[in-house]
Amino acid sequence: MAKKKILIIDDDLQIGNLEQEVLEQAGYSCSRAYSGTEALLLLEKEQPDLILLDLMLPGLSGEDVLKGIQEIPVVVVSAKVSVDDKVNLLLAGAQDYITKPFSTRELLARVEVQLRKNKAVSGKKLTAGDIIVDETARMAQVCGKPLSLTKTEYAILKVLVQNPGQVIAKSVILDRVSEEILDCTESSLKTHISHLRSKLRSVSEKDYIESVWGIGFKLNAD
Repeated sequence: MAKKKILIIDDDLQIGNLEQEVLEQAGYSCSRAYSGTEALLLLEKEQPDLILLDLMLPGLSGEDVLKGIQEIPVVVVSAKVSVDDKVNLLLAGAQDYITKPFSTRELLARVEVQLRKNKAVSGKKLTAGDIIVDETARMAQVCGKPLSLTKTEYAILKVLVQNPGQVIAKSVILDRVSEEILDCTESSLKTHISHLRSKLRSVSEKDYIESVWGIGFKLNAD
């Protein structure tokens, strides 16, 4: 069985090293990010099973990073102890909150609980011809081969796969994608589509995405 992957986002080396040591001894696989910007760049390349997030980070704050995380359980690990801080973060999408300094037993217990909850949520796979989008793993594949997509490309592909053979207006795609991605605009949509089309073609040599002039795009999955 593959190890569960946990991303530790914390610029405090001592605390991050402690978390990594405890988690790896418990059988988890860990990766590290030391700033908010680094964390978001890393999340475009890999999808961990859980994130431990500090709030006081250089560059983007933990609160800003949280806004860019979708469908991955986040446990905030912070020295902020006020009830308002905890409530606001839970309402903003965090699943749990651990106050520094923390007990390593508590850390492991809260991680295990969140992973158990996430596993209990039934996965949903969208299929259109040769293309499969796994919403639980946030992964996509074509002809049985995995695709390396950015978060924006993944979000666009999911919209197209949900509506195979239908012409989807640019405005509709942008509206749907904005639920997950904040930086996709009408001017950048064409570029994202172009990159997505190239990645699909590089695997299957088939042009799946058709541009419909003046309207939008269509997925030809047959």
